[in-house]
Amino acid sequence: MNQLARVSAAAIWNDAEMLECVSVIPEVPATRTFNFQSPTGALFDYMPGQFLTLELPVPGGPVWRTFTISSSPSRPLSISVTVKAQPGSIGARWMIDHLQPGMRIKATGPAGVFTHKSHPARKYLFISAGSGITPVMSMTTYMYDEGASPDVVFINCAKRPSEIIFRERLEHMASRIPGIALKWVVEEPDRFSPWAGYQGRFNQLMLGLMAPDYLEREVFCCGPEPFMQTVREALAGLGYDMERYHQESFQAPVAEADDVPDFDDVVLEESALAEVVFAASGVTAQVPETETILGAARANGLNIASGCTFGICGTCKTRKISGEVHMVHNGGISDDDIAEGYILACCSHPIGKVEVEV
Repeated sequence: MNQLARVSAAAIWNDAEMLECVSVIPEVPATRTFNFQSPTGALFDYMPGQFLTLELPVPGGPVWRTFTISSSPSRPLSISVTVKAQPGSIGARWMIDHLQPGMRIKATGPAGVFTHKSHPARKYLFISAGSGITPVMSMTTYMYDEGASPDVVFINCAKRPSEIIFRERLEHMASRIPGIALKWVVEEPDRFSPWAGYQGRFNQLMLGLMAPDYLEREVFCCGPEPFMQTVREALAGLGYDMERYHQESFQAPVAEADDVPDFDDVVLEESALAEVVFAASGVTAQVPETETILGAARANGLNIASGCTFGICGTCKTRKISGEVHMVHNGGISDDDIAEGYILACCSHPIGKVEVEV
């Protein structure tokens, strides 16, 4: 029997059979890729972006932990998960410290609805942070293995360049076929290593520079919830159709489409009115929630010094005395300033009654 016939006749793995670890690959600090095979030689069939749930025999009793599959179903002889040990993690820490080739563990799945196969599009935008790169790595590898030229803008955010998971593998794929545009964003460079890419926190300005045609792309996002909220707010603020936005969570991967949660983000409505009180000037204005504090001030003959009007320069920093605003900025204000009650008037939208020191 030739190789093709053997593959065609092979059984498909299901979770009644344990997985055998066949290799452990160091990635970036505190991160490992664990490759598994079926002891009986069964093949793996799943959708790129899905996850496995592993039973891990940690001291004190087994725990179940869910990990996105980082390999691609286009390579069915093995299946892989890439694990990053976070502070206080139990399962991931046990895997990195103890799981070795030859060991077998129980797994359930694959499962999940976070896959580009369910949302066919001409163009994709993948946005991830840290180990949230794993599902979009699976999707990108699948597209690469298909042999056609995809159209993907692939954005990944990390602490430092040395902590970008799969960087070399992705750059290799991008060098072999057109259509995979890689964009790295780091908070700080590695010591003694110049960095010429994007630096800082992901924001609307970066999005417009990295993917000018973002309105035409299907978006898939994975990372910590605060990061995904930043991405959602950036897209929504730029008029993106959020029906075309899809995300996977570190904490709670969704197994069924009906279980996808609604986002509890602030949604501004033009029909909803807010009241802005400019305390120093004695002026009160009724404006739509979609108006900014800066816009309300100008409409009422008041002057707030401003520069970029895009949340970058910080010129319009203003103290909020009371009330609530929805602010989506691009780095022009610090967390300490926000904690002290300051806002950027150019990108702060009033909700209800708001009083500012103007």
